[in-house]
Amino acid sequence: MTQLEAARKGVVTEAMKTVAADENVGVETVRAAVASGEAVIPLNIHHANARAVGVGRMFTTKINANLGRSVTHSGKGDELEKLKIALEAGADFVMDLSVGADDLRAIRQGMLDASPRPLGTVPVYETVSRLAGDIPKMDPSFLIDVIRAQAEQGVDFMTLHAGLLLRHIPAAMKRRMGIVSRGGAIMAEWMLENNAENPLYERWDEVMDVLAEHDVTVSLGDGLRPGCLADASDDAQFGELDVLGELVDRCRARGVQVMVEGPGHVPFDQIQMNMERQQEVCRKAPFYVLGPVTTDIAPGYDHIVSAIGATAAATYGASLLCYVTPAEHLGLPDGEEVHQGCIAYKIAAHAGDVARHLPGARDRDDAMAAARAEFDWDRQFALCLDPARAKARWLKTRAFTDEAHGDDHCSMCGKQFCAVRTSRRIRELAARRA
Repeated sequence: MTQLEAARKGVVTEAMKTVAADENVGVETVRAAVASGEAVIPLNIHHANARAVGVGRMFTTKINANLGRSVTHSGKGDELEKLKIALEAGADFVMDLSVGADDLRAIRQGMLDASPRPLGTVPVYETVSRLAGDIPKMDPSFLIDVIRAQAEQGVDFMTLHAGLLLRHIPAAMKRRMGIVSRGGAIMAEWMLENNAENPLYERWDEVMDVLAEHDVTVSLGDGLRPGCLADASDDAQFGELDVLGELVDRCRARGVQVMVEGPGHVPFDQIQMNMERQQEVCRKAPFYVLGPVTTDIAPGYDHIVSAIGATAAATYGASLLCYVTPAEHLGLPDGEEVHQGCIAYKIAAHAGDVARHLPGARDRDDAMAAARAEFDWDRQFALCLDPARAKARWLKTRAFTDEAHGDDHCSMCGKQFCAVRTSRRIRELAARRA
């Protein structure tokens, strides 16, 4: 049985127990959420070393790190190093988006073996990479074969662009940026060249049979996500979203776990509407969003630009945030940029959990406040999201200040002007006057 089928039968799986323990919620809460489809636990039966992770609004917001080689840069060893960096920085999920390599299966196997976190793919990338020609054309039957092979190998979740239909393409071509999703562009070009409907949509029952056998979670790809603010929330995006809602129902009816991917580049004031619309159209299926990127003019800083949007997304409806790195729109990220992207998104996810009053979400913040009030630096470093970087920055200050002055202040204000020290004296004065 898939996790969804088990949950509907009242069966509590080991994966559900793990999620319940990690999220500090009751096992029945997890089972009921999976049974309703409002939560998923992407966990292929063949990914032996993976630990179950829950995705849903009743859980903490999770983050995903995209990895993988490109046709011009990186390789198997580089991606394993980036995987290690992402995991150490707190990534809950990872995706192998490798393209153009002859050894894609070997790269993926290396990542599966090294990752205790669920791993996702976009099967159409391998499909096209393994076909001949300067501009190879997607082969629908071969795509199904690749989906099957990846499922058998142990991939936990797959992005499948099944909701982009022939009728949506004219609206997409009116956009300033057109189609910016690699998978979406591949599917759209195939449909126009063959004057035929999306083969994934047409053969969806066949795809679900494969995924159900191995309990692979569907991540319904947003092939028409907006690639700039001018294209956000248009007819193309929402036309595809309506089809994704239909596919959610079909997945649930077949016992296949499903989540839905979302935008993209979205002005800040449209994020709440986008999150709420997805929750309604897709009947509370977990929402997995890229950013959103809230302005188009900050290349080199898109991890910050998008973390702003991701915080709003987590507050208003998203359950899984796909990180954006400083290399977005510029090139393939290196290890340091992977680290920065992960930390930016851990911040966004946590801020969103605090904003929506998730039980226990603020406990760490309150503990940090207590540690700061006591000038307990070691405790502060232990509580922060990036302990190594915080301590290194503190030691940098210590290198040019007089340690004899003690640790009961920092160089921002110095001992004389430290407001926390002053607050201590104020408390003492107030106590003596009481």
